[in-house]
Amino acid sequence: MTTSQQSDSKRIAQACYQSQWQDDAASQHLGLQVLDIDAGYCRLTMQVQNHMLNGHKTCHGGFIFAMADSCFAYACNSDNRPTVASGCSIDYLRPGFAGDTLTAVGKRINRGTRTGLYDVEISNQDGQSVAQFRGRAHQVGEQLLDLSNLKE
Repeated sequence: MTTSQQSDSKRIAQACYQSQWQDDAASQHLGLQVLDIDAGYCRLTMQVQNHMLNGHKTCHGGFIFAMADSCFAYACNSDNRPTVASGCSIDYLRPGFAGDTLTAVGKRINRGTRTGLYDVEISNQDGQSVAQFRGRAHQVGEQLLDLSNLKE
């Protein structure tokens, strides 16, 4: 891939993310912050808040799953092909605690004509793996955005 193609893919991914983020109340409510986005790739963070804790005083698995699912969604839709989850699974490896900063890194493993496979690893601020998520994606439309006016 040439430098120009890499630059184009990053601009497209950023435009797709920004379009989706404005209506993504769930990810906004979680306090997610997208740090990097590119074709088939997303890196985001979330700080574990007290209201995210379960009865064991650890981060409820549903919040970790939601974080991974959002990372997966941004990675899936980063190349302007509207895509939804067709299935996913998660393995919890260690707990998250109040105040922890979790980082999710989502990467495309494979993309076919209409389907894709993505992995998301969630780690804590010490670099320890908290969870591994695998998502299967299905394309549901031709284009997410009209990119004819995308500025360089």
